[in-house]
Amino acid sequence: MTGPGPVRLVRAPSLAPAPYAAASVVGPGHLVLTAGACPLDADGVVVHPGDVAAQAQQVMDNLVVALAAAGCTLADVARTTVYVASSDRADLVAAWGVVRGAFGDHDPPSTLLGVAVLGYPGQLVEVDAVAVVESRRPTLRA
Repeated sequence: MTGPGPVRLVRAPSLAPAPYAAASVVGPGHLVLTAGACPLDADGVVVHPGDVAAQAQQVMDNLVVALAAAGCTLADVARTTVYVASSDRADLVAAWGVVRGAFGDHDPPSTLLGVAVLGYPGQLVEVDAVAVVESRRPTLRA
């Protein structure tokens, strides 16, 4: 984790290298803002080309890793934004089903968007999250 000030950037070493932090913790560790989780394997390769649901599952798996690196879980998520590179509502529904299913009984507010393109060639899904951790100081991993 980097940053001596009120914003500390969190890296998740088991995720593919990226030119940005996987999450940030703001203040005394209460607010966690994640980068968009992408459907990448540990080598940075987009997985499951053409399969929205399978990419959404990888995205959620990666989001869980980023949240854990910041000291929280999906149960701490206050909101998400789900991006799907498609104008077909069936693709948005497929991605949403996976994302919603990952949260179980915890159903934070979310925005679901169809977009023209995402950052990696072949990428169809991305999810970012805002989480809140309890007053206790979380164990944060660099």
